[in-house]
Amino acid sequence: MTSPDQMESERKRLRFRSWHRGTREMDLLLGRFADSHLDAFDGGTLRAYAALLEQPDPDIYDWICGRGECPERELHPIIAALTEFHSSTSS
Repeated sequence: MTSPDQMESERKRLRFRSWHRGTREMDLLLGRFADSHLDAFDGGTLRAYAALLEQPDPDIYDWICGRGECPERELHPIIAALTEFHSSTSS
């Protein structure tokens, strides 16, 4: 079982990785989402988000924009949450 301190450390690590992707566009897409959602994620969702961050930025961008479908089924809920987050904040 993961301790609360370990989960908080993981959230900080994932937040940092979300804001430091290499392109400003992906920093904004993932960083804003992480700031808004990571605190509510349980251990399983944090692991899924960490797995998403291992994917190449162009692929993540295409999945968020609906130009492709993520082949990793366990990432679909995170992609859906990202898509919903950005469609609701851009209107």
